[in-house]
Amino acid sequence: MAVHEHPHRSSGFHLPSFRRNRNASASESAVSALSDTHTARAYVLASLRLLTGFVFLWAFLDKTFGLGYATSSGKGWIDGSSPTRGFLGSVAAGPMESTFHDWAGAAWADWLFMLGLLGIGVALIAGVALRFAALAGTVMMALMWVAEWPPAQHLSDGSPSMSTNPFADYHVVYAVVLIALAAMSAGDALGLGRLWAKLPLVRRSPWLR
Repeated sequence: MAVHEHPHRSSGFHLPSFRRNRNASASESAVSALSDTHTARAYVLASLRLLTGFVFLWAFLDKTFGLGYATSSGKGWIDGSSPTRGFLGSVAAGPMESTFHDWAGAAWADWLFMLGLLGIGVALIAGVALRFAALAGTVMMALMWVAEWPPAQHLSDGSPSMSTNPFADYHVVYAVVLIALAAMSAGDALGLGRLWAKLPLVRRSPWLR
């Protein structure tokens, strides 16, 4: 009499598998960590943007109203003083020394300089038009760099220039910061960058972002 062995049937009971859960948990953790990194970077850039904007805006306010810091009280722009005469008139080195002396105190130079400070400061604090602000700010910093002319070890009268670096001074740093803020769209966090980018004019002209 033949004996037939019946195949073992599954009881329908399985031990829980944790492999998929572990993989899902690791993936979710990676996504969360990446999101946190992006958020932290956005807020760091936003903080840098706000601080840099305050530097430009404060310079405008101090030179306009004579708040008693770099500009003495009663010697502000609204008091009739020129915001460019002191700086450009004291240029004592570099290839544009005489040119800057001619520009010192000119009404057009005062207006361009002050409007530049105001526009760049407001744009950075609001987080809008960062590309235009970076361009204007870089041109301004380049002109101020040439005015101070860090490569010179001596001024035109032979006295030491007291330059601490022949190239990388704070004007170069500010220019690089402005370009980086524009390139990284730093106006989206703690700013109006996203709303600004949705405007029809800005959509048609991306350079206005």
